[in-house]
Amino acid sequence: MSNDTIRVGVIGAGANTTTHHIPKLQAIDGIEVISVCNRSRESSERVAQQFGISTVYENWQELVAASDTDAIVIGTWPYMHCRVTLAALAADKHVMCEARMAMNAQEAHAMCDAARGKTHLVTQIVPSPFSLRVDNTIKRLIADGYIGDVLAVEVRAGGTFLDPDAPLHWREDFNLSGFNIMSMGIWYEALLRWVGEATEVMAMGKTYVRMRKAADGVMRPTRIPEHIDIVAALACGAQMHVQISNVAGLVDGPEAFIFGSTGTLRFANNNLYGGQQDDDTLTELPIPAEEEGGWRVEEEFVSAIRGHEVITHTNFEDGVKYMEFTEAVTRSMTTGKVIPLPL
Repeated sequence: MSNDTIRVGVIGAGANTTTHHIPKLQAIDGIEVISVCNRSRESSERVAQQFGISTVYENWQELVAASDTDAIVIGTWPYMHCRVTLAALAADKHVMCEARMAMNAQEAHAMCDAARGKTHLVTQIVPSPFSLRVDNTIKRLIADGYIGDVLAVEVRAGGTFLDPDAPLHWREDFNLSGFNIMSMGIWYEALLRWVGEATEVMAMGKTYVRMRKAADGVMRPTRIPEHIDIVAALACGAQMHVQISNVAGLVDGPEAFIFGSTGTLRFANNNLYGGQQDDDTLTELPIPAEEEGGWRVEEEFVSAIRGHEVITHTNFEDGVKYMEFTEAVTRSMTTGKVIPLPL
C-alpha cells in the first residue's frame, strides 16, 4: 500500500482526536477519514459534520467490521482500547490507539500478542508528547558521556492544590482508566526513551477525596491516587524517584533531573538545561535543528502503512513496558512489597 488511498475509521472522537488525529490525517494526501462512531449518535453526527465524514455508525463493532476502512483510530478512554484493538486486528486493519495503551498489563500483553500475529499490519500507541522536542538531544548527550554514568533520576510533577469539590474526571474513574495514575505513565514513557526501563518498583500513594460526583450526578468512589511517590531501580544501574501529585500546590515543575557521575541534565518547560562538574550552575542547552523532535503521530502512522518507516512513537512493545510499570506501581501500593519487572 505505497501510495494507495488509505481509508480510516474513527472510534471515539474526543479532544485529542478532533484536535490532532482527524484534521492531521485529512491533511495527508491519499488519506480519507471515512467513518466515525462516538459515544452517542448525536456526538458522532456532530463530528461527522465538522470534518465532512461521510458515514456514522451506531456502534463501534459495525464500524470495525465494515469493508469501507483499512485503518482504525481509537480515540476512546483506556477501558475500550484492548477490545477495539483486538477486533480491528482480527478484521485485518491497521490500528492507531490513543494513550494510555490499556487498563492494565494483561490487556497490553493481549494487544501486543495480537499485533505480533499480524505483522503485515501497523500498530501504534499515541505517544507521550511533552518531551519530543528534546528527546534526541538528551539521548545523544548521555551517549556522548556529557553526564558520565547515569546514577539517579528525579521527576516531580505537581503545582496544583487539591480541589475537593471538583467533579469526577474520567482519569479518576478506575472503571474507565484502570491502573493509570495522573501523568505517571506519560513520564515513564519519556524516561524509557532517555534511560531505559525499571527492574524493581516500590510505591506509596494516597487518595484524599474518597468520593466525587460523576457526570450522571451520582457520587462515586475515587480509587486512583491523588499523590504518589515511586522509587525504582533501573536496568542502567541508576535509582529513580518519581513524585506525581494533584495536591502539591505551588511547587516548581513539572521537571526531571538526570544525575550523572560528572554532570546533570534538567528538563523543564520544554527546555533542556545542563551542567558539568566544574560549572557553578545549570545553563540552557541548545537543541540542534536536526535533533529537534515534534508531533508527527499521524504522519508516522501513514508512512508506516505505506512501508516508508517503522513506528517509533510509540510501538506496542514500549506500551507494554509502561503498562507493566503502571501495574507494578499499583501492586506495590496495595501490597507494600517491592515488585520486580518485567511482570
